[in-house]
Amino acid sequence: NRNVCKKCSFNVQFCWTCFVICVARMNRAAAKHLIERYFRQLTDGCGNGACTNEFCASCCDFRPLDNNAAAAKALELFKINAKLCNPNPSKKDSDSSANENSLLDSKMSDRENFSDVHHLTENTVCTLLSSCEEEGDYSALVRVIGRVFSNAESLMKSFRKDEHNATENLDSTDVDKQSEETSEAMGASSAAAGEGASNMSDPCEVTVDICAVRRVYDRLLTIDQVEAALVNAIIYLTPNMELDLEYLDVYDTNPDYLNIFIIVMENSNLHSPEYLEVALPQFCKAMSKLPVAALARLSRVWSKYDLPHIRRMMETFQQLITFTVVSNEYDGENLVNDDETVVAATQCLKVVFYASIQAGDVNVEHNDDDEDDSESDELTLHEMLGEEQLYKKGPRVDPLEKELGVRPLDSIKPLIPFEDFINESLNEVVEMDKDFTFFKVNAETKFSFQTCPFILNVVTKNQGLYYDNRIRMYSERRLTALYSMVQGQQPNPYLKLKVRRDHIIDDALVRLEMISMENPSDLKKQLFVEFEGEQGVDEGGVSKEFFQLVLEEIFNPDIGMFTYDDETKLFWFNSSSLENEAQYTLVGLVLGLAIYNNCILDVHFPMVVYRKLLGKKGTYLDLSDSHPALFQSLKELLEYTGNVETDMMLTFQISHTDLFGSPVLHDLKEDGEQIPVTKENRQEFVDLYTDYILNTSVERQFKAFKKGFQMVTKESPLKYLFRPEEVEMLICGSRKLDFEALEKTTDYDGGYSKDSQIIKDFWETIHSFGEEQKRLFLQFTTGTDRAPVGGLGKLKMIIAKNGSDTDRLPTSHTCFNALLLPEYSSKEKLKERLLKAITYAKGFGML
Repeated sequence: NRNVCKKCSFNVQFCWTCFVICVARMNRAAAKHLIERYFRQLTDGCGNGACTNEFCASCCDFRPLDNNAAAAKALELFKINAKLCNPNPSKKDSDSSANENSLLDSKMSDRENFSDVHHLTENTVCTLLSSCEEEGDYSALVRVIGRVFSNAESLMKSFRKDEHNATENLDSTDVDKQSEETSEAMGASSAAAGEGASNMSDPCEVTVDICAVRRVYDRLLTIDQVEAALVNAIIYLTPNMELDLEYLDVYDTNPDYLNIFIIVMENSNLHSPEYLEVALPQFCKAMSKLPVAALARLSRVWSKYDLPHIRRMMETFQQLITFTVVSNEYDGENLVNDDETVVAATQCLKVVFYASIQAGDVNVEHNDDDEDDSESDELTLHEMLGEEQLYKKGPRVDPLEKELGVRPLDSIKPLIPFEDFINESLNEVVEMDKDFTFFKVNAETKFSFQTCPFILNVVTKNQGLYYDNRIRMYSERRLTALYSMVQGQQPNPYLKLKVRRDHIIDDALVRLEMISMENPSDLKKQLFVEFEGEQGVDEGGVSKEFFQLVLEEIFNPDIGMFTYDDETKLFWFNSSSLENEAQYTLVGLVLGLAIYNNCILDVHFPMVVYRKLLGKKGTYLDLSDSHPALFQSLKELLEYTGNVETDMMLTFQISHTDLFGSPVLHDLKEDGEQIPVTKENRQEFVDLYTDYILNTSVERQFKAFKKGFQMVTKESPLKYLFRPEEVEMLICGSRKLDFEALEKTTDYDGGYSKDSQIIKDFWETIHSFGEEQKRLFLQFTTGTDRAPVGGLGKLKMIIAKNGSDTDRLPTSHTCFNALLLPEYSSKEKLKERLLKAITYAKGFGML
């Protein structure tokens, strides 16, 4: 978003008027140039006597064509993007060039001949520039740039660190000034990446001098003719690179092949229209062919860059994705998953994504040990039914993530915020039902954007999770039907819970505990709740109320399972709780079932709970929201400049209060009471204190809680797709209530429309409510007081007419988010009746 249109000063990503005009001009020029090159290849050849390209006149098996046939064939080759040979000037080419450029040669007669330049150094470029500036003619520079940048071997050998970049032939003042300006613009990390001798044992070390490349680009990109040469050179270069990487494994034989990608990506104009149509898409396709080891090495190299350079590369790939998506139309037949440009750019963006993680604050330690996944009878049954592909667990570890040894979950704070990697244009066109199928079934042959979840927003990912959950529910129904036919029993396709309101915890606990022990796969069925003595068919609304009532009782401070912080308004596990582990398992089950059944819960946990659910242990930084007072105290200890031992008189023995308010002493180390906290060991004290508060002291409670959660979610792609803050949104919904968005998406039935007077009065009344009244209204209408993932705009509410003016209260069908509203005679009566209804709304007594 920081790239500005050179023509009208608007942001490039949104300046489509100038953008399309520039692209149209570039399209014609690029196409014409490519067709001419195919024509020359078919008529004159590449000059290589050992050429094996069947579409080249230099190939021994080539059948000569006349000019007309060659022109037609050139068009055909252009359409299929056929292989282009690298320029290899023959004697014929040299003679032709001499004839066509005799005037230029006469001008160059007194200058150095650069025809023997086969790779570039900073010194060579500066010498060329000086010579061309003296003559006022950049044609020699253009030829050299075009020749080197269009040849993989030449570009790979260019700008080496071990090259002697002498500047004796240049004006030393100009060189020093250029170097000084460039050095000031670069961060310390990028300078480190470009300095020093080559050390290939360091995975972040490369042989290309990145600083020199940047200085060269700073000078070259000010010359229009040179930029055109760079565009055309990439167009010539990339098809052969793609073939070399896919079929010849060139990186395995020569790791310096990575230099090409490093050099090209330093071009700060790659986001411009001249590159976006042909050059950059082809480059991304070639880059996506790199082996995982090469992509990991490239990501490590980029992670050493400073923020502006990493952000520029991120925006370059995002620009290409956005431009391609908005320039095409996608539907059920023409999927964005089949667009090679979007797919390749997304795969390249993944390299930058992991570079951003590595460049930020990362904690690859403090991981919980997950139990090994074991094959269950359920999977065996699916194999018997021939459906093992559809119900497999899916890719849990990204190959690049595995190679790098770092996960998004390990990121404390990335260099670039996660939100910046989300492409909203792509999210609007991706068909998640098809994408889910590719993700689960055709992962080897079809690309799924769920393999790059960083580019998807939480709404889109939630759709993928919804499909996974629904398919598992459908699977359980089929298996139940199969069992019932074999055993002659009545089929039970639902997870049925019958509970009493005044014993809701005991009833739910007993029933769910029996299911988890006898047949845990029943937890994957669709939930069906019935309150004893009440009429009501559970189409979703009764389940919502069940969840809410269970949580209200469990989180009651009088029970003592959780402690409540009045400052943060968050709950934490009570380490002194007398409740058994089954109660905590029930809480975990409730959270898992809520996600599985697409229900939103009113729970208030600190973020560390969701991090721990996904496999990370609590660390010092997690105390900032879970235990802010303790965090502040420990922070002051770490920052204290005085004598820690004598001034604070702390030891490795700490004290806290139990359930009854009595003090409890705990040694962080053996004989902790005898070990003073000093300036040297205070970090160890903080780490041990944190580990005790967030992990050790609540290990029993949290382990049971996590066990219940994983009973439902272990086989889902939840852990793979979502970050901790997104899991919180799945469970709790959005805390922001935008009733303006809800008004825009509400439908009307029974004779009402948005122009009806009572509907206008209704929305004026709703907008006048306070925050608490709005939440009560949502609770009354939808069964929860939270907005769904994506906000209230994603909630499809219906307001239906329920008779003429009456004293009856409004009613609702929470299963369908439907409000039945009588046509009251006045706005005042509407408000009075509505407030009474939402205030006394629990149970079915109001119906």
